[in-house]
This record gives sequence, structure tokens and C-alpha cells, in this order.
Amino acid sequence: MKTNRLYLTLLITFFSLTSSAQFRKYSNEFLNIGAGARGLAMGSAQVASVKDGTAGYWNPAGLVNVKDYPQINLMHAEYFAGIGKYDYASVVFPTAGNKRTIGITGLRFAVDDIMNTLFLVEPDGSINYNNIQAFSSADYAFIFSFAQKMKQTERKNVQFGVNAKVIHRSVGKFAKAWGFGLDAGLQIHTNKWKFGIAGRDITSTFNAWSFTFTEREKEVLYLTNNEIPVKSTELTAPRLVLGIARDFKLGKKSSLLAEANLDVTFDGQRNTLISADPVSADPKLGLELNISNIFYLRGGINNFQRALSDGDTVNQKKVWIYQPSAGAGFAIGNVTIDYAFTNLANQSNPLFTHIFSLKLNMANNKK
Repeated sequence: MKTNRLYLTLLITFFSLTSSAQFRKYSNEFLNIGAGARGLAMGSAQVASVKDGTAGYWNPAGLVNVKDYPQINLMHAEYFAGIGKYDYASVVFPTAGNKRTIGITGLRFAVDDIMNTLFLVEPDGSINYNNIQAFSSADYAFIFSFAQKMKQTERKNVQFGVNAKVIHRSVGKFAKAWGFGLDAGLQIHTNKWKFGIAGRDITSTFNAWSFTFTEREKEVLYLTNNEIPVKSTELTAPRLVLGIARDFKLGKKSSLLAEANLDVTFDGQRNTLISADPVSADPKLGLELNISNIFYLRGGINNFQRALSDGDTVNQKKVWIYQPSAGAGFAIGNVTIDYAFTNLANQSNPLFTHIFSLKLNMANNKK
């Protein structure tokens, strides 16, 4: 049956892990989606300028810019017409004196209601739809952040931050994994320029997998020539993000922020603008027009790749393509609503989606 083959393909995709620990390209890739519609609208160019609660995701050093009152950030996005769901939430607490900040971030990416058709066909060859059961494949990350000012003068601010993250991945009742990793970030802000660096998975984040199959499930997998996975560990290679940004004054009440990031990976050759083995790099560019700190317009590009030219099936000519994004934001009082229009799929089959996020400053306006 087609549905049975589809299920077995899902099993192979999730369970093709060896018994020895090793680096895996695109491991924990759900952690690279993004957080907040502002950052996604700016092409994910955030490491130098981020200054709200989403910094716990982009660069923990930026959390120092959350001052005086706690802040809450929320976002929901969907993949492939709602098949995959991505949720983000964070809460940030500045300490007295605004020299240190702590934050908690939660991420979930899941595909729910996957049909388990392993026992759809009975031993006698008959089809029993009552044997179909639904399960979810979900990835979770819980990030605990700490940021502190290192130096503050009239001309320069230096701030540092670290993340400790716990990762949990589950595929129904069949497989579960727990992992742990560390991130670190630095921001240097002068009167005109902003510099940022974020080291993700600096300790080589790991996932330790365990699997649970009944004897009947093992028998079906064996008879269909599928490998039965065993306990294993996969490693996520470190990643380095470098950023530079600058604010340009356009008038008394408006300004333009421009930022460029370079996302450097060390897990082998990738289809990026700078592609080598083992180091590859993907540039990200973003702009934000600020009008009176109330209304914002944003745009960005990233994900540069080489792909076959449209309609060129004969010469197989490849051209450079990139992923554009755009968005806007509106702030009123303690509430900011941000919007992004971006592509959450790959370049060959672009699927643009609308994303909204909410930022709430828990300030007390009572006098």
C-alpha cells in the first residue's frame, strides 16, 4: 500500500542513526527557523542589533537591552498548509540596575496526526482501517539565558550572554531523544556601529536517542526490509554567526537600520554562497525603517543557493537564487505587533506564509 510505504519512509528518515556518535549535517535544524516576525522579515539578520526578548534565540547578549520591566514574546507559524506547526514563546526578566538579564525561551516544531499504517494490512491480506492510529513527531527546545553588561561608556557598550538549552525530540511512542548544549554571544555597540557574534552549539550539542518497539512492530519492520534502530547519539556541530549593523538618521523622527550577517557552519559543504568542506557560509541582509518608534517597515534576503534555471531542462544551467522577505511592525504603548511575509520552504518549491508575533512589555503605567 502507498500509505504503508509512506509510513516506512518516515521511519527510515527519523531512525537512520548509527550506534556510534557522530556529527550530522542539519542536526536539530528546527533550531534554525527563527524567532519573532521582526527577525524573519529582516532575513534573519539579527545578531548585531537584536535588543528585545527574542535575543535569547538570536544572540543572548542582546537581552541586556530589555530594561526595567519583564517582557513577553509570542509567535506562531505553520508549514505546508498547516501540516507542520512552529511555536515560540519567551519571557525575560531584567534585574535591578539593568546590568543583568535572565530569560526563558520555549520552541516547538511538530507534525501532528501522522497516520500509523503499519498494521493496516492483516496477515491474511485484508485491510483493517481500525488498525490505523495517529501519532505526532515533535521537537522541543528549552533555552535558559543569562546576559550581562561588561563595559558601558558614552561611546561604547559591551555586553555578553550565554544560553543553556535542553532539547527533547519524540516520534510517537517509537523514539525519544534528550540533548543538551550551550550558546554564547557578544555585542559591541558604538555611537554609529553595532557588532555582534553568536556561537551556537559551542559544546557540540548532542541528542541521545532511545527506541521502543513491540515484538510485533519489529517483526513487520524486519519483513519489510527496514532496519530496526538501536540506541544512538548524534552531534550538532558548532555554528558561528557574525554581524555588523548601522543606524542612519533620516530625519528627526525616522531612521534606517541596515544589518549584514554571515552564518558560518562547520559540518561539511552546503549549497550556500560560500561553499567548502568543512566550512560553508551564508550571508543574510536586513533593513528596518523606523518611523517615530511606532511604525516599522522591514525587508531582507538570505538563503543564497545555486539551482537549475526555470524551464532549462536541457542545458541544466544553474543560477544563483535567494530567499526574500518583508514585513512591518506597529507599536502602541507596551504592545508591539510584528508581521512577516517569508518563505518557510525550500527554493525549488517556495511556500510563502504570513507570520505574526506579539511583544508585550510588562510595564506598570500607573502613576
